[in-house]
Amino acid sequence: MQNRKRIVSILLLAGVLLVFSGVIAHLSSTTILVAEEAPREEIEHVATTSAAPLIVDNPYVIADIAEVASPATVFLSVEWPAVEQAPSSRSRTGTGDPFFDFFFDSWFNDPFTNRQPVQQRSAGSGFIIDETGIILTNQHVVGNKGDDQTITVVVDVPGLDREYQAEIVGSDFSLDLAVLRIINEDNHVFPTVPLGDSDESRIGEWAIAIGNPYGEALHHTVTVGVLSAKGREITIMSQETGKPNTYKNLMQTDAAINSGNSGGPLLNMKGEVIGINTAVHAGAQGIGFAIPINVAKDVLDEMIATGGVSQPWIGIYQQNLTESIASQLRLPDEKGVLIVDVVENSPASEAGLQAWDVLRRIGDRDVFSTSDVGEEMAKYTTGDEIMVTIMRQGEMLLIPITLGDKPAHLR
Repeated sequence: MQNRKRIVSILLLAGVLLVFSGVIAHLSSTTILVAEEAPREEIEHVATTSAAPLIVDNPYVIADIAEVASPATVFLSVEWPAVEQAPSSRSRTGTGDPFFDFFFDSWFNDPFTNRQPVQQRSAGSGFIIDETGIILTNQHVVGNKGDDQTITVVVDVPGLDREYQAEIVGSDFSLDLAVLRIINEDNHVFPTVPLGDSDESRIGEWAIAIGNPYGEALHHTVTVGVLSAKGREITIMSQETGKPNTYKNLMQTDAAINSGNSGGPLLNMKGEVIGINTAVHAGAQGIGFAIPINVAKDVLDEMIATGGVSQPWIGIYQQNLTESIASQLRLPDEKGVLIVDVVENSPASEAGLQAWDVLRRIGDRDVFSTSDVGEEMAKYTTGDEIMVTIMRQGEMLLIPITLGDKPAHLR
């Protein structure tokens, strides 16, 4: 009897163990399935996110902008009056032997009195801003009004694709800006490009340059880059005057700008002109510069009305103060700029400013450098009266000055 009870107990225990092991097995398999599914779902989600395509509203936006702006971008060919230059031995005889050519010419042509007129030419770009044919470009491309040059404008538009003559309406050397007017005897309506707001442009935004690098053969070349920086200052030696011309507040871009692009537009992604392509860094790649369009907009009406841009001027030569100069002059600090010389018959001269005065304040602004003086002067116009504070031999003086217009030969 006891054996039978023992057997029954064993069988019941075995049954319970079998059922329990089945439950454990079921739970284990369920847990394994969940553990396997969770990573798969996570990986699939990550893969989907990383593979998501970049959404672009219009992948052809640059092409669309170029299609609209290119017709308004023109090729400018400038022919200057011939100037007499001493001819080279090669051009006179064609032998290439300077010794033979010198003696040959000394018998048949006096090399010291025979002068051959040499035709000078330049080329660049511009863009039309008014349908009557008003063009913005660089002054260094076309020169100045009254230089007796001939300007040919090539317009590449169906129905208008021919050469026109243009005249200079106004120009300014220091700003390197010029306004042209196409001689439009047939009253054609020309394509135009809108002007944007260069102050609103942001570093890193896309920039599109259009122009005619290396002449008409590569006309309407489109290059793309970004606006790399703003407020750049560079100095370039002018081929026209032989003097350095300092450009301030330039926009820097890595959109390719080459010889012949000068005067062409730099556009934003709205198709608006934000700059006028002006220069390229000769010693580097991907460094080009453009004049902010707001600079041109500020003086455009004046250039058209008067032929130039008045430059408020007091007539001083100045330099920044250094610790050494301040010590020698026994100044309390390095604030201000040192007046090195005063131009004769200038507003500064008439107001009584003298060499070795220290200009410390213009109006209500303290000045610490020559750049500060330039920035403050740009806020005024010719004829304005300003108050300047100077230090002379330890004494502070407040002096009124009526601004004049900077003479052309000093610009």
